[in-house]
Amino acid sequence: MTPEEIAALEPVESPCVLICSMDRESGFCFGCGRTTDEIAYWGLRSKEERDVIMAELPARMPELKAKLEERRKKRRTNRRRK
Repeated sequence: MTPEEIAALEPVESPCVLICSMDRESGFCFGCGRTTDEIAYWGLRSKEERDVIMAELPARMPELKAKLEERRKKRRTNRRRK
């Protein structure tokens, strides 16, 4: 096998945390902070492109975490009313 073929078989680092739910306003995933395009083409991007996206994720996450917590609170409130 060539080095390129071996590299293609190696797993690609991913920020996925298996919380796949998109924020409609921002277009970012609540779990990892990526857009649908970033998720869909993650394995096709170069390491450099993935590194740029990975560097942007920490700035995206605080607002997403706050929105996710607000959604969870609303769900708890709605369940109690039923």
